[in-house]
Amino acid sequence: MEAFKEIIVETTVQAPVEKVWEYWTEPTHMTKWNFASDEWHSPFAENDLREGGKFISRMEAKDGSFGFDFGGVYDEIKLHKLIAYTMDDGRKVKITFNNRGNETEVIEIFDAETTNSIELQQQGWQAILNNFKKYVEQTNN
Repeated sequence: MEAFKEIIVETTVQAPVEKVWEYWTEPTHMTKWNFASDEWHSPFAENDLREGGKFISRMEAKDGSFGFDFGGVYDEIKLHKLIAYTMDDGRKVKITFNNRGNETEVIEIFDAETTNSIELQQQGWQAILNNFKKYVEQTNN
């Protein structure tokens, strides 16, 4: 089997790692940021955050023209540090959370798929990550 090309997206969120982790993993928060543009939304998310646990989130256009389920199974979880999972199509994803005090560096490395260009995939995943950063930084609790 041919190896996938890895793509890296990253951001620094102006929030402590505990908050970043919670907003990344709690379904009530996941539905608020897990989409690439304002024309899309994520009406549903479910997350069993443990090794061997499954997650799924629904991503769809607000006008109902297109949508898909995004899911996978967790391979490794290290609280406030690492989430690694295998997507339903077999590709791997690794997210590291680097605690920098009042900010958290989030680095996501994922296997590219072969349908869309590397650039398009990187832009899409980066847009979702940027949306996450914006959501966390705008929410005070």
